[in-house]
Amino acid sequence: MDYDALLHEVAAQARPLVGQGQVSRYIPALATVQEERFGIAVADIDGAIHGVGDWETPFSIQSISKTFSLALTLARDGEHLWWRVGREPSGNPFNSLVQLEHENGVPRNPFINAGALVVTDRLQTLTGDAGAAVLEFLRAESGNPTITPDPDVAGSEAAHGDRNAALAHFMASYGNLENPVPVVLEHYFRQCAITMSCRDLALAGGFLARRGVRGDGSRLLSGSEAKRVNAVMLTCGTYDAAGDFAYRVGLPGKSGVGGGILAIVPGRCAVCVWSPGLDAHGNSVAGVAALDRFTTLTGWSVF
Repeated sequence: MDYDALLHEVAAQARPLVGQGQVSRYIPALATVQEERFGIAVADIDGAIHGVGDWETPFSIQSISKTFSLALTLARDGEHLWWRVGREPSGNPFNSLVQLEHENGVPRNPFINAGALVVTDRLQTLTGDAGAAVLEFLRAESGNPTITPDPDVAGSEAAHGDRNAALAHFMASYGNLENPVPVVLEHYFRQCAITMSCRDLALAGGFLARRGVRGDGSRLLSGSEAKRVNAVMLTCGTYDAAGDFAYRVGLPGKSGVGGGILAIVPGRCAVCVWSPGLDAHGNSVAGVAALDRFTTLTGWSVF
């Protein structure tokens, strides 16, 4: 596969959409990101990396971090996590309180904010430092020891995190958090505020393309566990637009309101695209279009 030619064609097709949508404004520190940025990178299962555009420019990964916290928790805790969080699409915005009340404080899936808070809580119990566990993993898999959370973004999220605090307190009232709410929120904001490039994220996501095997050859997840993470990414990874993403792209994917999307082609590669302009669901407009074109040109999808 000539990845360089492929990515240049994908980028050319996506360029007219760059700048469409709106950058995230509910986190003020993200509102100043330049809307015209675009990058895409592919890391194959052997670790070879290719990219075009702003593929080496760091950005706030936001909810893409939830993929890694989920994998680390499953690696340590197995199936026990699923007693506390579901695996079904929500059909509601990522920060909705509505379903929690109807479902007794059990979040619908691990990729909406409530579910990610439960995963972070469990990872905190298992490791003693959930934020550091995620950061250490991302540095190791990407080969980039300089990856770090952006303190301005973390502070901005904390200062404007009333909805996340409400979600956490509501779940705590049902006994679905093991650690104090302020501790869970701190670690959640830290992991969401990590900055990485498309290059870094494509490499870091490679273990899911390798069916659970890390870059150094050690196994993080069993083949079945990796399959399950990919399945939840496909059905729940792009908020309440997961059906449309599956229809257009046909790959497991996890988006973040920083404008990034990480997608997995099992057995082949991991792809990361970044463009900050978001649609009404919080997904990158140009990013979704680029991944649509990528799977159309390659014929690679899970369908």
